[in-house]
Formats: sequence, structure tokens, C-alpha cells
Amino acid sequence: MSSAAPSPKTFRVKSFGCQMNVYDGERMAELLAAEGMSAAAEGDDADLVVLNTCHIREKATEKVYSDIGRLRRDDGSAPLIAVAGCVAQAEGEEIMARAPSVKVVVGPQSYHRLPEMVADAAAGKRATETDMPAEAKFAALPKRRKSAPTAFLTVQEGCDKFCTYCVVPYTRGAEISRPFADLVEEAKLLVAGGAREITLLGQNVNAWTGEDDKGRTVGLDGLARALAANPDLLRIRYTTSHPNDMTDGLIAAHGELEKLMPFLHLPVQAGNDRVLKAMNRSHTVDSYMALLERIRAVRPDIALSGDFIVGFPGETDTEFEDTLRLVEQVAYAQAFSFKYSPRPGTPAATMPDHVSASVMDERLQRLQAAINRDQLAFNKDSVGKTCDVLVERRGKHRGQWLGKSPWLQSVHFTGDADIGQMVTVELVDAGPNSLSGRLV
Repeated sequence: MSSAAPSPKTFRVKSFGCQMNVYDGERMAELLAAEGMSAAAEGDDADLVVLNTCHIREKATEKVYSDIGRLRRDDGSAPLIAVAGCVAQAEGEEIMARAPSVKVVVGPQSYHRLPEMVADAAAGKRATETDMPAEAKFAALPKRRKSAPTAFLTVQEGCDKFCTYCVVPYTRGAEISRPFADLVEEAKLLVAGGAREITLLGQNVNAWTGEDDKGRTVGLDGLARALAANPDLLRIRYTTSHPNDMTDGLIAAHGELEKLMPFLHLPVQAGNDRVLKAMNRSHTVDSYMALLERIRAVRPDIALSGDFIVGFPGETDTEFEDTLRLVEQVAYAQAFSFKYSPRPGTPAATMPDHVSASVMDERLQRLQAAINRDQLAFNKDSVGKTCDVLVERRGKHRGQWLGKSPWLQSVHFTGDADIGQMVTVELVDAGPNSLSGRLV
């Protein structure tokens, strides 16, 4: 047992990885604030540091230990350290054994217990909690208060797809959908606190289902329609989706629901059917392309985004070329691409014929060059359009503002505006990562 320490008065939450981790980090900060703690000012030491970790990429665990080491101060002291998130879920006891400075380890389904665990740690008791209660944490979280103009709202957690490369089913658990009424209420509080755009989050967000206020079973499109009824909520987005969960109703909503933005992140992962089958993706190249055609038919201006893994075990040069062909056909507005990295406990980690690092490097460079080409082309094709931009923050230069277009492009402009305001902007110039605009 460790010796007692003063109860922390200030905290800092550092979140890594996906948007769901950002949401979880915000909720942990709200939990700690509800206990009377204050967020440490930028540049100040915090009494408590929460490392909200991500386990998707290789060496994620070693990065945690590196981050823990960097928290030691010049005088040799260290804050009270809590490790949360997916690495905590997967490596809980190992973290406690290897890092004596860590006093709390809490998984993503148990972080509602963080204040109580921090209190125990301050009293000298190290604690690990990696249970996976179905929805207990959401009921225990404080009500939402002040929000930024854009806010995240987790509606669904966990995954039942069991892609052979992915650790999420083991760190986040089985798919669960939060109740409809709870989500409507949380969205209402976010909007009352200043949010004008809400992004609905889930590992497979379009698998969300629930009963609406009339007792009808609805999917994500039904939830989006209910949220759109709030006149002060101007925009709705959602991520991340699985092709197999794109229902007819959700596709139709893209053509019918004005507040549902014309942007869709729909990961395919590879452009070859044999590789997709080895990944257990349960869709084919043809079914994916047919799905995109249906979506574009109802919303021709939709911007598409995706995820890709290069160098999956056994992937040949010819199969990789198939992925490049798919990218050229789709012309993504943006996409994320990664080298395959084996995750312990996943089926792909034990597959034969792992691709060499040098081959993966070469393939990733070629894929990213194609993605960057298409992203720049999409941005340049936007020049001359007039669109609404939601102002999120000030830019780097005097009088400059930064916001997002309906297609999730970063747009900067100068003029009279304010954070949280929706302004009309003519897009006048484009770069690979942003556009410049002129207030209309």
C-alpha cells in the first residue's frame, strides 16, 4: 500500500486517439470538476494527470510508459497519475506492476468511478477497475453544461463485428446503444450550453437503435430527425460507420434532413475482396461501391472519407494495386491510412505471411500520395462555392476566424464574426488542408 498524499485540487486530462476518447476525456473532466477540482491552467503543473489512452496502434502501451516518465517534475516529484482508456482496459494489472507512480487504472466502461478511485489513491490505496457494466457510467455522469460550438455525443459503444485486426471488441466490449430519451436530453443540454453542431459518436455509430418517445423502434436516422427538431441545433454529423449498418432510412435521411451534413466517414479498409474477407469485413468492393452510388444518388454533393490499412498479412502487390484503384474511383475528400500493426489477442496477429516494414512503408507513401491528390482536388473544386461556415475559434492572424464548411473542410476568413456564429462565406482559395473564404 502507498503512503497517503494530499487530495488533488487541480487536474489535467490528456486524451489520445479517436473522437470517442475526446468525449470520454470531457466527461472525466466534468466528473472531477463536480468534485470541486479545477482544470490546471496551461503551463501549470497539475496535482492529478489522467492519461486517457488509445490501444489501436502498435506500441501504444510503450507510449503510455513514456508519457508516465515525462510527468516526473524537475524536483523529482510527480503528480497523482491515473491511466484510463483502452490501454488501461487491456493492460490494467501490467501497468500497476510496471509503473509504481500510477495510482489509478480505469477502463473506458468504468471511468464514472474515477473520483472515488482518486480519493482512494490520495488515501494511499492504488486501484484498478476494468469491469464492463452495460450502461452504468452514463447514468452516473454529471449533466452537461457549457459547450463549445461543436460537441461530441457518444450514442453507441462497443463492436460486434470482430474484424481480425481490431482490438476494440476486447477493450470496449459488445455493442450497446444508449437510450433515445437520454440522448435527446443530453443533446438538449449541449445546445443550451452553446453547441450548434453535434457529432454523434460510436465504434459502429450507425448500428445505434432504440425506442423513440412514441415507443417505435428507430435507427440512427430516427435519432437524427429527433435531434434536428431542436431549432437551436444547426448541424448534425456522425462517425464512425460500418458499411453493413448503412440502412435505407439513414441513406434517405441524407437526402431529406437539411441539418444532416453532406459528409460521411465510411471505412472500407482495403480494395481487394480476398483481403477484405481475411479482415472479416463482411462487405466486398462491389457492395461498397454500390452503397456509395446509392448515397450519392440522394446527396450528390456528399464528401466521402474512409480508412485504409496497408500491408495486412498476406497482402500482395497486386492486391494493394486494387486498393489504389478503389481510391481513384471514389475520389475521397479525405481519408486516413495506416500500416498494419499486430494487436495482441487478435486473429490477424497469428496469421502467416506478414508484410515487411519496408514494403508497408512504400505502399503507405503511394496510398497517401493518392489520398492527398484527391483531397486537394476536392478542395479546389470547392472554390467559387458559397456556403455556411460555423465559426469555431479565432485564427492565427489578427481579425481571422476559423470554422468548418458543411463538408468538414477547415475554412479561414477575416471580418466581423463571433465564435458559435453561422456565417455565409464564399470560398476563394484552396490548399491541401484548408480553404480561405470571403464573408458574403
